[in-house]
Amino acid sequence: MSNSKRSVSLSLIGAAACLVALGAIAQTAGITFRNTITGEVLNFNDALPEGKDTEGVKQFMASGKNPYNEDASCLKSGEQIFLSACSGCHGHLAEGKIGPGLNDAYWTYPQNETDEGLFSTIYGGGQASMGPQYQNLTLDEMLKVMAWIRHLFKEAPEKASWLTAEQQKAFKPYAGHETLPDNPTGRCQEKAK
Repeated sequence: MSNSKRSVSLSLIGAAACLVALGAIAQTAGITFRNTITGEVLNFNDALPEGKDTEGVKQFMASGKNPYNEDASCLKSGEQIFLSACSGCHGHLAEGKIGPGLNDAYWTYPQNETDEGLFSTIYGGGQASMGPQYQNLTLDEMLKVMAWIRHLFKEAPEKASWLTAEQQKAFKPYAGHETLPDNPTGRCQEKAK
């Protein structure tokens, strides 16, 4: 075999090994996060380094369920991140502007009804102007934004399939602007300095 053919063969083998390794990195506990449009496995090595190892992110990666949903300690931060990173397209209350509304039971991408699907769309992007956010938001910030989006849901609790049965019983559809407590207890509670 000539050196050039051997070199091409080794390059192809190396590329295939890299693809397999990247796919394994993006899979956690049997959950495979996929790009909303292409279906390709998402590569979490591309994510910002901060916010990858929080307990919330670890729990989410293992379960596909956002542990921050309806956690009052995460909502204020999620709201602030949403207002700065998302509201320009999706509206201040996720009612939709250039981008689709996110506060009702209609999902442009049906998989966004699940936390796993919504996360995949935020991380890897969607059609048109919805670019991937993995270089703009940390994984932990994405979960906080998702919790805020879910909090803004304005329809009946039984349509909020991402909530546990216990959360659905306590859930009140979003009725308008509300004042969130400054530092409630919970997973995202600010530590005393």
